[in-house]
Amino acid sequence: MTTLAQGKLKSLYARLAPGTPVTSEDLARLGVSADLAVHYARAGWLVRLARGVFRRPEQGLSLHPSLKLLESRIEGLHVGGKSALDWQGVRQYVAQQETLHLYGWTAARLPEWFLKEFPAEYHRKRLFDEQPGALLHVLPFEGRNEAPQVSTPERALLELLSEVGVRQPMQEARELLESTYNLRGAVLQELLARCTSVKTVRLCLQLGRELSLPWMAKLLPAELPTGSDRPWVSRGSHGVLVLKKP
Repeated sequence: MTTLAQGKLKSLYARLAPGTPVTSEDLARLGVSADLAVHYARAGWLVRLARGVFRRPEQGLSLHPSLKLLESRIEGLHVGGKSALDWQGVRQYVAQQETLHLYGWTAARLPEWFLKEFPAEYHRKRLFDEQPGALLHVLPFEGRNEAPQVSTPERALLELLSEVGVRQPMQEARELLESTYNLRGAVLQELLARCTSVKTVRLCLQLGRELSLPWMAKLLPAELPTGSDRPWVSRGSHGVLVLKKP
C-alpha cells in the first residue's frame, strides 16, 4: 500500500467506529474514493456488506449506527410498536433475540446485511395525521445525539394495537396493556385525536376501560375519531374482533 493510501486508511479508522456501517458516499466525504474502498475490501481492511456499504473488519455490526443508516434511506423509519415498548422499559421479561419492529412511511425492504445481524420486521404504516419529517412523539432514544428514532410509549401502544387482528394476537396485546398504567394522558389524547385508524382508537378505549387503566380518566373520548355507530368487525387468523363505538 502506498503511503497516501495508508494515511487515508489510518484517518478513516480514526473517524469510523467499529461496528458502524458506512456507505460509498460517506467514504467519499472521508476522502476514500470508490476504487480505493474496493481495494481496502479486497485487502481485508474493510468488509463489504453490500454494494456501496462497508464496515471495519474488527467486529460485527452495532444496532444503533445500523439503524441510523437505515433512517437515511427509508422515510420516517423508527423503532415502534412492541419493540419501542421494550426499549422504553414498558415490557418486561423480553426474549433474548426478540424480533425488532421497525415502522416507516414508504414501501421498503430491509437490506439483507441488516437482517443477517438483526431479526427484524418492517411495517409500512401511516397511522397518524403527520409528516415523515415531523413524526408525532418519535424521539432519539434516551435523548442522546446520534441515537436511533424510537416511539414514545404512548405512540408505541397505538402502533401495537393497530396490528391486532392482523399479525398481533389480542391476548398478548391485553397483557402488554396491563403494564401501561404510567402513560401520559395528554400525549395519548393527542395521538388518538390524530389517529387515522378507527379500529385502533376504539380498541385503545375499550381495553383501557376493561383493564381500568389510570390514563383512561384523563382521556376525552367524545373528542376522538371513533367513527360511525356501526360496530367495527375484523375476521383474521386470531378469530373475530368486534369493536363498538364508545
